[in-house]
Amino acid sequence: MRKNLDYGLLHAMNAFVRVVDAGSFTAAASQMELTTAQVSRLVSDLETRLQTKLLQRTTRRLALTSVGERYANQCRGILELVAEAESNAAGASVQPSGRLRVLCMASFGNRYVVPLVSRYCALYPQVTVEYSTSQYAPDLLAEGVDVSVYLAQRLPDSGLVARQLGATFAVLCAAPEYLARHGTPRHPRELANHACLRLVNPSLTRHWELTDRKNVCTVDPTGPLVGDNPEVLVHSVVSALGIAMLPCYTVVDALREGTLVHVLPRWRSLEIGVYMLIPSRRFLEAKTRAWLELLKSEISVGLERDAGFSDNSTIERKCL
Repeated sequence: MRKNLDYGLLHAMNAFVRVVDAGSFTAAASQMELTTAQVSRLVSDLETRLQTKLLQRTTRRLALTSVGERYANQCRGILELVAEAESNAAGASVQPSGRLRVLCMASFGNRYVVPLVSRYCALYPQVTVEYSTSQYAPDLLAEGVDVSVYLAQRLPDSGLVARQLGATFAVLCAAPEYLARHGTPRHPRELANHACLRLVNPSLTRHWELTDRKNVCTVDPTGPLVGDNPEVLVHSVVSALGIAMLPCYTVVDALREGTLVHVLPRWRSLEIGVYMLIPSRRFLEAKTRAWLELLKSEISVGLERDAGFSDNSTIERKCL
């Protein structure tokens, strides 16, 4: 039986690791463009070859045996070495091809990443890009995502590889009509007397942590609206519902146009890191490397451009 997989052992190991990471035979089959039955057979043949149980299967879930857990970790290392060897042998001139799955936080993606997708597709016509959005920390291994762009003040502890693209920050803003009716706060402590619209997602703290670059002031915002989508809050703050603290890239145009006013312009949120996340278990394919290079060359430029609004003296005068 040991010779049955001598010429397909790596294929079976890859199938096994994908089943483990994706949490199901069906998800792994979709990633490998195989049927569920084919993936199940590969794992069964692998167990037969090894004469040991790697997975405990039930109708509802999969569970690794202790042997299976050790074997999965070793397989990841072997597959990475094989991918690296093949990539090095093929040379740097390998043309990106295949399917590239990209995940991004919606608002950030709309401003910075979406414009790059069409450029990437034009440069690499042999690649099909699948672009999706999520406000939450991605499970790249389970979802078969190649690259995620994620924003966080603190990255969650995970096995993913993170490469920082830059940083951004959030600012306080309100409609001129709201400030005319309720007054303009002169210090973060005065926000307790205002309707505060709060953005929530796992990358942000519940409290507003504001800094003037010397001191940090923590505010517990209360108000009529809490949302996980910046666009909802932008619309509401423009409608004079209250004061919001939003990533600067979501409001920079409205601030420049005067639709919104920069409140407490000397205060801003703590730094929010912008990261590219990739699965640590894979050696980077040409399609992924090309996408990462495009992100690195363009995202930081856009971040610096939009961050510069706070140093604009014309806007500062409007805000005071």
